[in-house]
Amino acid sequence: MATTAWKNRFKRREALVAKYFQERAKLKKERNYAALSRLPRDSSPTRLARRCEITGRRRGYYRKFRISRIVLRQLAADGKIPGLKKSSW
Repeated sequence: MATTAWKNRFKRREALVAKYFQERAKLKKERNYAALSRLPRDSSPTRLARRCEITGRRRGYYRKFRISRIVLRQLAADGKIPGLKKSSW
């Protein structure tokens, strides 16, 4: 499980990406890479890695559910995700 610090860092990066989105798009269109490099590093969407909403895990992430594979399996087994059930054959 990710620490609280990792989760907070992720939220801070999300806020920076949203804040500088318009400015980054304008500078890219003008091809002003010198000014673009002066913006905060964390304002780049590339540095924003998706994390599980519950555990903060970075790997094994399902975009549709916004959670990791481990949490998805637990919630599916408990019947908390409608239309999803454990497969057996």
